[in-house]
Amino acid sequence: MAAGNQYDVIIIGTGAGGGTLAYALAPTGKRILLLERGDFLPREKENWDPEVVFAQERYVSKDTWYDSKGKPFQPGTHYFVGGATKMYGAALFRLRKEDFGELRHHGGVSPAWPISYEELEPYYTKAENLYQVHGERNVDPTDPPASGPYPFPPVAHEERVQELADQLTKAGYHPAPAPTGILLNERDRNNSVCIKCDTCDGYPCLVHAKADAEVICVRPALKHPNVTLVTNAHVTKIKTGPSGREATEVVVDRKGATETYSGSIIVVSAGAANSARILLMSANDKHPRGLANGSDMVGRNYMFHNSTAVVALSKKENPTKFQKTLSMNDFYFKMNDFDYPVGNIQMLGKSKGPMFKGDAPRFAPGFTLDKMANHCIDFWLTTEDLPDPNNRVTLTPNGEIKLSYTFNNLEPTKRMEAKLKSMLGQIDCHNHLIPNSLYLGKSIPIAGVGHQAGTCRFGTDPRTSVLDVNCKAHELDNLYVFDTSFFPSIGAVNPSLTAIANALRGADHLKERLK
Repeated sequence: MAAGNQYDVIIIGTGAGGGTLAYALAPTGKRILLLERGDFLPREKENWDPEVVFAQERYVSKDTWYDSKGKPFQPGTHYFVGGATKMYGAALFRLRKEDFGELRHHGGVSPAWPISYEELEPYYTKAENLYQVHGERNVDPTDPPASGPYPFPPVAHEERVQELADQLTKAGYHPAPAPTGILLNERDRNNSVCIKCDTCDGYPCLVHAKADAEVICVRPALKHPNVTLVTNAHVTKIKTGPSGREATEVVVDRKGATETYSGSIIVVSAGAANSARILLMSANDKHPRGLANGSDMVGRNYMFHNSTAVVALSKKENPTKFQKTLSMNDFYFKMNDFDYPVGNIQMLGKSKGPMFKGDAPRFAPGFTLDKMANHCIDFWLTTEDLPDPNNRVTLTPNGEIKLSYTFNNLEPTKRMEAKLKSMLGQIDCHNHLIPNSLYLGKSIPIAGVGHQAGTCRFGTDPRTSVLDVNCKAHELDNLYVFDTSFFPSIGAVNPSLTAIANALRGADHLKERLK
């Protein structure tokens, strides 16, 4: 074990991929360095203020990205220890078993993965146990097989959501408990870390009760003396040795000063867009198009879901605090006369008045924002966008992210919205839906980057993929990517649990390599 700035493993990023990997590798005793672009998210009362979090965007990065026409926009990214999980809704779904095979969609085909669901399944179970997921098996008819139960019972519905579940069941649907990662003990609320409040989804947790990568993985990993965290470390380049086959050094801009760290194994876990950016920024004589990019696939096939946040106005008040307890996948693979996959419906966190600014007046005349919030039921609709090599991350001349994206496979989105609207009478709601664009984080559609994936897909063919089945770059012997970049397709459920499970799978591979 070397001293100084030499490490056995360098991990760039501390989110669902990097943070989880660090946790799993920490007991090996190997010298591990975590590089985080941001800092610890401050614990302050503003954590739970909807005006500050959503309207003022206190915790959103100041990054500027550019669209395909060169127009600048601010993406909804967050750079903190724990990565994007600091702000996520803790919805921890497995991809369905069928998502791992080739699926024909209305807009095209989602490709088969190079591994099967069965190969990832044990790691899904480990991930659910690690991130303290509350749920219930075999209520959702699309549930994939599992080798064990959820570690905790489902989060109980509050009265209005229970009514909604009962109404949907009576109408012939199959609402199911949403799998949720929170540190909640409903049997002993006095000693529960989670207080089951209304400021969880889209907020940082002031009491560290959300199962995010910082709380679950990074802080425990740092208890091991062999693990080091460096914050405010903006990676600008990864260098290679003379042969070009070995990544050797990570160059960091840290508050205006350049620092360099050497590693035997280097892992990129910066999120799909920024991981691609780091690889592209690292071009050299041996890798003129960027590291791992001999195939010209780095940055391509960017996906982030066709997602819609909508609000139904309940005919009676909805006093629910923790609303994100229900999901429904009845239309995941087909819908009546539409024989193609559609997607997932789940609840959002409970909206507050400030979150409706700019959306509500034309849809709800006579309602004040607060009154509307008191009557709203919030839904998140997710349908699958398909990998397209022309949807890609490239760099501007100044090294900033340029995101070129054309929406595809939109028919399922239209059908999902129409179906939900047709169901409103069955769930005792008014007959219109209100879009809540502020909940997406941005009014520009491509700026909502919470579910980004696909820019470094894994596969068996180096001509059509960036990574091998172990998420090692085909073209380098010691460079790995562990985040959502590896996805060949994205499915129609939140990607976090799959990234966590794959990081645990990768950790087992790296443990063998590090022996």
